[in-house]
Amino acid sequence: MTERDHGYARYKLDGCRCYPCAAAVSDYNLNRNRGLAYGTWKPWVPAEPVRQHIRTLQAYGAGLRRIAEAANVDRKRLQGVLSGRPERGTPPSEKIRPALAAAVLAVEPSLDLLGGKTVIDASGTRRRLQALVACGWSQAKLAERIGWTPSNFSTLISGDRVTVASARLVRSLYDELWDQAPPEENRYDKASAARARNHAAAQGWLPPQAWDDDLLDVPDSELPAELARRAALMDDDELARCMSARYYQKDLSPLTVAGAQEHRRRARQKSAVA
Repeated sequence: MTERDHGYARYKLDGCRCYPCAAAVSDYNLNRNRGLAYGTWKPWVPAEPVRQHIRTLQAYGAGLRRIAEAANVDRKRLQGVLSGRPERGTPPSEKIRPALAAAVLAVEPSLDLLGGKTVIDASGTRRRLQALVACGWSQAKLAERIGWTPSNFSTLISGDRVTVASARLVRSLYDELWDQAPPEENRYDKASAARARNHAAAQGWLPPQAWDDDLLDVPDSELPAELARRAALMDDDELARCMSARYYQKDLSPLTVAGAQEHRRRARQKSAVA
């Protein structure tokens, strides 16, 4: 049997009386007594919500070790929540400490949680690169900035799947350049920027300002439903502004277009009732 880490459990179960174990017991008793005095003492919480959250993160592609690192807890504690500790003959935990639950539940699915070789949907990566081209950044300049060849870059800007490492690289590039115009100090740079903007316009690629940050990474397959959901929550004044922006200001932002469509739908509905 492996030794427990120094702390409350080792003090109570193994009889260790070292300073870290004694300090852990002292802190526990202090917090317990304070909680009892104020009626807020909750030494245990159900483990099932945490178990489900870990499984959700695993389904997203995160390994147990990476989840433990993100939560700053020992991997074996998460293993105990999921499947118990076979080496100790214990089943999956039914209750856990609130601090452990809070640490795990605070871990959210994100690129930083996944291994660099994990393959994910490329919608966000594609939109970011296309948005930079719409700003005037040529694909050659963007490829050079991230150390890719032009031929590989063309696959990156149009592909359906991408590795996490590449997605992170593009995210960093986008965060650096989304509000910066490309250099146009000479006629070659000006021509390059003009070609990039014209190509983006011809392809229907949207600039950064057209995308809400929380929509950038919504997969293409899910985007229409998410836009319709958000538009349905808008009031009539908001929809009217979307309608005006769409048709008078030629705003092609996805949420603006969805708002204009919802405005027309409600107008038809009102006409049918009348």
